[in-house]
Amino acid sequence: MTETTSNDLGRLDELEMRAAHQEQTIEDLNAAITAQWKIIDRLERQVAMLSERVAAGEQSSGEAPPAHQPPPHY
Repeated sequence: MTETTSNDLGRLDELEMRAAHQEQTIEDLNAAITAQWKIIDRLERQVAMLSERVAAGEQSSGEAPPAHQPPPHY
């Protein structure tokens, strides 16, 4: 019976170590995802701002020049 108890304790210790490792991994992944969402939010705001600037620039100049024409300084 002592052998069974020893095996059970060893298995329990192994399971506790695995659970602790998994908890740390989950916390690390959560931190990475949170950081990525902050970056995504910032980039979305920048894209929206740039889109508004481009739209405002096109409206103020009338018509946008064709993309295939070289700029006037050529």
